[in-house]
Amino acid sequence: MTQSAASKILVRHPSVAARYQHGKTPITHLIEDYIHERVDIPGDFRDFIRERVQVAEYSFVGDHFKFLFSHFLPEVLIHSRAQDERIGKAHYDRGNDFFSWFLGPRMIYTSGFFQSPEDTLEEAQDRKMKLVCEKLQLERGERYLDIGCGWGTLVAHAARDYGVDATGITIAEKGTEYGNAQIARLGQSATARILNKDYRDIPNQTFDKISCLEMAEHVGVRKFQAFMQQVYGLLADDGLFYLQIAGLRAKKGHLGFHMEDLVWGLFMNKYIFPGADASMPLSFVVENMEKAGFEIHSVENVGIHYSLTISRWYDNWMAHRAQVVKTYGEWWFRLWQVFLGWSVHIAAQGSSTCFQVVANKNLDGFNRMRWLSGVNLGERDLPLKRSA
Repeated sequence: MTQSAASKILVRHPSVAARYQHGKTPITHLIEDYIHERVDIPGDFRDFIRERVQVAEYSFVGDHFKFLFSHFLPEVLIHSRAQDERIGKAHYDRGNDFFSWFLGPRMIYTSGFFQSPEDTLEEAQDRKMKLVCEKLQLERGERYLDIGCGWGTLVAHAARDYGVDATGITIAEKGTEYGNAQIARLGQSATARILNKDYRDIPNQTFDKISCLEMAEHVGVRKFQAFMQQVYGLLADDGLFYLQIAGLRAKKGHLGFHMEDLVWGLFMNKYIFPGADASMPLSFVVENMEKAGFEIHSVENVGIHYSLTISRWYDNWMAHRAQVVKTYGEWWFRLWQVFLGWSVHIAAQGSSTCFQVVANKNLDGFNRMRWLSGVNLGERDLPLKRSA
């Protein structure tokens, strides 16, 4: 290892000193050492992540194989209610304060939509909510369902600004309480509510519009087709479905074997989102939606918007370091620092991305004339170029 690269790491525990004396270190070892305080990273952590290839290499280590067989594969194959509830609550019920320290006042745990790199997180999230509602063409009096609604911000927004009867579903008890309190503060309790339910327990009713923002990943690859069939059954024949789902880049139509992508993905599955194994290339998503009976209207890749969103989350997290460490400890602070800091660049380089998919039932009688007026894109409208 060069002197300049070695200077980026300060070894605190002699048991790991040998790792940092010669050549590059597997990034998995580096992360483990950092979050367990065996090493420190002096200076700006974002600069370190940006220059990570000077110090780290992306190789499989023994811990990867142990995790694959002890946790990842069993979780992929099972995805029982008990498993999903245990994993989901462990993450989303950790504490509303924990999430507020990086999500900010909107409490939205999904990608925003930016018009400029200078936009604030709140501007991007407000624009995203408006875009979702307009892509769904929400109309007053319609029944709207948001599956995996988080802290209920989109549900409250849709009820207040679009006049729909809105229902949100989340497995998190703390998210349910927060969401219903938020709805009450906005005076929307008569037309909006958050229900604490597993997605499999959604009442078999009919909704005019359905959205699912970055929850379908938790359903899992094995259960994804059944989930799409469930959504199809809940949607009115003339309804619209909006799916926003995190995805991975493909290589010649298949899941790419980019070593950093795989190593990052295993880190995410072990520490951040266990069981969220349905983050797949777009072809997987579209194929399963079409098999369930959907017709795809539009797909928008918002991966770069996610990079900017996570960058704002990282800044928020760093600004609340003292509160995080006092309440949850140094380990949680460092883990989320790695997650957010690394993910900014993973999204920017295309390793992980996010898709916004709008679909309808593929029925002969579906009125496709609705697409002539399209979505009211508001600020995204562009002037028409007419030939002379």
